[in-house]
Formats: sequence, structure tokens, C-alpha cells
Amino acid sequence: MSYNHDQFGTLVVLSLGPFAVIMSIILAFAGLSTAAGVVWLVALILLVLFYRLSVEVTREHLRFRFGIGLIGRTFSIADIAAARAVRNKWYYGWGIRKIPGGWMYNVWGLDAVELELQSGKKFRIGTDEPTELLGILSLRT
Repeated sequence: MSYNHDQFGTLVVLSLGPFAVIMSIILAFAGLSTAAGVVWLVALILLVLFYRLSVEVTREHLRFRFGIGLIGRTFSIADIAAARAVRNKWYYGWGIRKIPGGWMYNVWGLDAVELELQSGKKFRIGTDEPTELLGILSLRT
């Protein structure tokens, strides 16, 4: 049994998407400065890198990737000592963050599954399916 789930980064898409489109139109028709082009490029790159969070669990690994897959992590199932559902504080924000007690990877919402590794390190993976993700992890660990 395996698990695959994509969570859409609503905040990223709703904020950066329209901005990138508007900047594209302005740059195409008004030909603004190089600085405006750089701002547009950064917004477009962030949109492509963080528009979703994909989580995959196989017999051997838990793997997650942001956006098109350039940023992510892979954990061996054997290295996971414990997993539990948690609720992130609103001010932790979204994206990749160092938070008290570990690291957080999130694109939307406050729900997450916290992994504690055999080494004691903790990682929170944002998800809109914490029960399902915990269920599949409990079958593996």
C-alpha cells in the first residue's frame, strides 16, 4: 500500500499568480525597468517552486516535494521513530521554516504531521489529510 497526495498552495497561487500575470502584461506593454523584470522573475520562480506540496509514502520512504520537485526531502521509514498530528501556530507561516523544536514544510493551512526521527530531530509536513497520512505511516513504522 502506498500514499500519494498533492496539497495546493492556495496562498502562494492567489498572491503570486495574479502578481506575475499583471507584471507580465506591464512588462510586455510598458517596458519597465530591469528592477521590475527582476521582481517579476522572482515572483514567477517562487510560484513555480511552491505552488503545491506533494507527499509520497512507499514501503521504504516518505518523500515530499514542493512545486515542480526541485525542493524537498526524503526520509527512510526505518528512521522515523514516531509520527503525530499537530496544529501549527498561525504565525509560523508557510514555506520552509525553522520553528521551535524542528523544521516545518508547508504550503497552506495549519494542520501537519510531525515526524520524530531516531536521531531526535523533528520535522513537520503540512497536510490537509493528517489522518490519512498518519494511517499509512502507522502501517509502515
